[in-house]
Amino acid sequence: MLQFLSILVLIVTSTAVAQAFHSLELKNGATVAGEVVVERADTVYIDLGFDLLPVPKAAIAQVQTGHAGNVGAGITAAPGLQGQTLYRVSEGRGDQTIRDWVDVLGEAVGLVQTPTGLGSGFVIHEAGYVVTNDHVIAGEHRISITIFKQGQHELTKQTYDNVRIVATSSELDLALLKIEVEPSESFVSVPLAAVDEGLREGQTVFAIGSPLGLDRTVSEGIISVANRVINGRLYLQTTTQINPGNSGGPLFNLQGEVVGVNNMKIAAVGAEGLGFSISSGTLKSFIDNRDAYAFDPRNPNAGFRYLSPPKVK
Repeated sequence: MLQFLSILVLIVTSTAVAQAFHSLELKNGATVAGEVVVERADTVYIDLGFDLLPVPKAAIAQVQTGHAGNVGAGITAAPGLQGQTLYRVSEGRGDQTIRDWVDVLGEAVGLVQTPTGLGSGFVIHEAGYVVTNDHVIAGEHRISITIFKQGQHELTKQTYDNVRIVATSSELDLALLKIEVEPSESFVSVPLAAVDEGLREGQTVFAIGSPLGLDRTVSEGIISVANRVINGRLYLQTTTQINPGNSGGPLFNLQGEVVGVNNMKIAAVGAEGLGFSISSGTLKSFIDNRDAYAFDPRNPNAGFRYLSPPKVK
């Protein structure tokens, strides 16, 4: 029996900015160049391509910024945001341990709540665009998203109640949400994997989400099958432990890229380690064609599900 991972089932268009690269001149005379993946109150994390380097802000003397296509001296361009898109794609990033990635990526994964259930979601754009599953928010208008932000000395929860449904598809089981905030406020976002062809059986992956409402839960596994067909849809089959509440959360590779959106599991006596995720390729197609999936509250077929009428005997 297939089980969607929402807590409800307990039985079983923005113009993107260019990709930024930075050259950090340190107070000791050294220079560090790379992609800034996240900035905290006291630390900046730089992706060097082969390692993830935390740099204390107190050690930085000067910062120079370049962009892909307009790169400053000593800064190497890498593929980033191209054209009008809400997500970024990174290539050539080095593998890191899950422990290293959790601190960097955790702030981009949130808890999605409605009056009738909860799930997970993740930020794909710094303006507050969040991806989750359609079945997490289907039939609901009142949606809140809780982001766990790392302060200088402590972790704080911040809940946003003004959340808009941008696009949704019950067929793909994907939804795009927008946290409505002031333009000056930005969010930590995560990149999507460049190509699905890079996935292979046995590859290590990990999930961050809120199973049964237990926020910021991390689980590890491998890709069991990279192209499993179920009911006409392609899924990633994984041994990563996912449970109700993980729905809509990200499945990462060791390069810190989203390779899938956790969607469902097989729950049956004797069945273990059978989780499924929607591939990043399907997600990118959904986002690129979001106008076709645009949510309209006046349309009963947009984001709402109704019970089938009783059969006439």
